[in-house]
Amino acid sequence: MAQYQDDIKAVAGLKENHGSAWNAINPEYAARMRAQNKFKTGLDIAKYTAKIMRADMAAYDADSSKYTQSLGCWHGFIGQQKMISIKMHFNSTERRYLYLSGWMVAALRSEFGPLPDQSMHEKTSVSALIRELYTFLRQADGRELGGLFRELDDAQGPAKAAIQAKIDNHVTHVVPIIADIDAGFGNAEATYLLAKQFIEAGACCIQIENQVSDEKQCGHQDGKVTVPHEDFLAKIRAIRYAFLELGVDDGIIVARTDSLGAGLTKQIAVTNTPGDLGDQSNYFLACEELSADQLGNGAVIITRDGKLLRPKRLPSNLFQFRAGTGEARCVLDCVTALQNGADLLWIETEKPHIAQIGGMVSEIRKVIPNAKLVYNNSPSFNWTLNFRQQAYDAMKAAGKDVSAYDRAQLMSVEYDQTELAKLADGKIRTFQGDASREEGIFHHLITVATYHNAALSTDNLAKEYFGDQGMLGYVAGVQRKDIRQGIACVKHQNMSGSDIGDDHKEYFSGEAALKLAGKDNTMNQF
Repeated sequence: MAQYQDDIKAVAGLKENHGSAWNAINPEYAARMRAQNKFKTGLDIAKYTAKIMRADMAAYDADSSKYTQSLGCWHGFIGQQKMISIKMHFNSTERRYLYLSGWMVAALRSEFGPLPDQSMHEKTSVSALIRELYTFLRQADGRELGGLFRELDDAQGPAKAAIQAKIDNHVTHVVPIIADIDAGFGNAEATYLLAKQFIEAGACCIQIENQVSDEKQCGHQDGKVTVPHEDFLAKIRAIRYAFLELGVDDGIIVARTDSLGAGLTKQIAVTNTPGDLGDQSNYFLACEELSADQLGNGAVIITRDGKLLRPKRLPSNLFQFRAGTGEARCVLDCVTALQNGADLLWIETEKPHIAQIGGMVSEIRKVIPNAKLVYNNSPSFNWTLNFRQQAYDAMKAAGKDVSAYDRAQLMSVEYDQTELAKLADGKIRTFQGDASREEGIFHHLITVATYHNAALSTDNLAKEYFGDQGMLGYVAGVQRKDIRQGIACVKHQNMSGSDIGDDHKEYFSGEAALKLAGKDNTMNQF
């Protein structure tokens, strides 16, 4: 914001050029409005945040303790409050992003009402949420700077210079968004068109998965169907072209593979020569060897090593992969995606287990040494049970007595203060750092954490307020905590933009302005 004084001079020059017609224009007010709106378009945001994310990727390559994090957001207010809190508690937004979850858009933002994560929601609702998130983050900048400008007006002497320095060095709330485009919502052209909307709204990073678009399932549900590699790579290229067309040369693509939990494919890959990508894909198909006289009506046949093979086709007309090939298919998916334009990987797993992730990453890094992952620290995992079971197995393998524990009941509250539970909680606490250091995970996210947090806090409020605590349920459970923790929205009028609006009234109407934030405003109680 060192440009603030320069903007004052520039507008003063314009005012002088326009003569008396601009007499009522205050150059400092105009400069303040410019400062409060640093990013004029979504493309400004995408270009700015892409550079941040690229720099963070390079920093991680140099030091794997410098991983990045995000929480999924389903409303602009959620994203805004997250970044305001991060700035308040950590004095920086460094390496903290936002994640836009397709699951939460489907469940919370569709005009159809709550939907499963199957790409049935309106695809434009995703780009609309990106735009909304950045609208709220830009408003957080405006609110914070507006407070500093009011302090500047009241300050004298050295204090004025200190506030001016805060304005000049203001840290924006605008951070990178990793945006979920599901499986592309159609063919490669549809993916390209939607990616452009994402980027124009401000997204610098787009995540796409290798499921069949019209068969798409949540990554943690059964029945997933993947596409041949060439189909997926065409969509990766479509997203890259969208970035390049719009001038976001640093745009980032996350290639997600669901192959670990996907046992089906809709199509047999095209292969022209032994060992090509189609041939490698078809190697994983479940097949039976046939002779020419065994060919049945409508049989689909492939050849391999001079043999006739019939892939297993289900009544759904889908083809099945061989059991136990998921990890190998994930490795092939990841290597080919990175070799064809993707920047980061996402391997959707069924449990949070570092050894499982590590086995696949080590294979990928034999081909792509600096391969980096985005990892879903999913609420679909029962983290407590998974890590207590891992702790139980580790203790047992080390020869420790585990007779006091029932492995099938380790979620029980009776184990909360035990050695096993403390060991498990310690591993949960360090999971992200451990996985980033050992397994190449650049970014850790929790897809739907704010969905669960909203449900939990609402449940607690409803239980107390409608129960015997009455109004104390809100005061003790919410407002008093808001005040003592310094939660910005305790001044909810200010958060909704009332002070910014009052400033503008003064700019536009001068002494005739009717302001909302007078001395009798109840917000002053806070």
